[in-house]
Amino acid sequence: MRIGLMVGPERGRYATKVERMRSDVRWAEDAGLSTVWIPQIPDEFDALTAVALVGDSTERIEIGTAVVPVQPRHPIALAQQVLSTQAVCGGRLTLGLGVSHHWIIDEMLGLPYEHPVLTMRSYLDVLDQALAGPGQVDVENDLFRIHNPMDVTDVAPTPVMLAALGPAMLQLAGERTDGTILWMADERAIASHVAPKITAAAAAAGRPAPRVVAGVPVCLCLDSEVEAAVARTNRILAEAEVSPNYQRLLDAGDAREVGDILAAGSESTVEKRLRAFVDAGATDISVRVVPIGSDRNERLASMQRTRELLSSLASED
Repeated sequence: MRIGLMVGPERGRYATKVERMRSDVRWAEDAGLSTVWIPQIPDEFDALTAVALVGDSTERIEIGTAVVPVQPRHPIALAQQVLSTQAVCGGRLTLGLGVSHHWIIDEMLGLPYEHPVLTMRSYLDVLDQALAGPGQVDVENDLFRIHNPMDVTDVAPTPVMLAALGPAMLQLAGERTDGTILWMADERAIASHVAPKITAAAAAAGRPAPRVVAGVPVCLCLDSEVEAAVARTNRILAEAEVSPNYQRLLDAGDAREVGDILAAGSESTVEKRLRAFVDAGATDISVRVVPIGSDRNERLASMQRTRELLSSLASED
């Protein structure tokens, strides 16, 4: 069970945020976790910039974006940023990409949100060449006409993963990338929908078995506190549920809201739930710690207890 930590989505206290993110990632590395995942949120830090900042202060841990929307970025500009960030990370960057949601791309940014699979396939045509090593990038497809040299550096190859929720995007992810990064997918959705489709697509394309990263909220707490943990999870993490993309993924499983995916309770209860995701087909768990408590000090203590559990689970695997 490869355990990773989601780092950086908390809003506020921006004067100290960079150092707090560095501290979180250093903790994850020292605690033996496999990965950290940094989300790209519309009103928050740029994920790749954050990766460079934390990559420069760590040595071992894999650092991934979860995920960078492609529409606002020209693929050559994105490739330059990725290669520059990979040079800082010494080969530890995994690039998570997505097409985001209509309410971000269309309603917030005023960009077209049409043909998402075509959009991602067209981007991958460019990135495949640009990230493959120094040389000319020559791509003419449905969206791009690019003839651009790329000689940033001879850094290590950059794994690419997609936020693939529907069948067509899962097919593309299996055929062209290293796997998928999920949110709002419970065990049944992974076992019956995600894992079979992406694995079959990868096999048909002659690619290695793909990674499936399950995003799971976690709260170590007393049994009597589980209800409060579920309520807080639904309060602070529910905004994405309105997206049709996530609704379709919820329809593939048993969960109806993000609180249903929360792994909460005692050490054994949390471990059992996380291992259920692995049994369903997840290769990695990206943990979003959900601390509970009536004030900041109680929530910090709750976070620390959950982190200690994650460290113990990471050391067992």
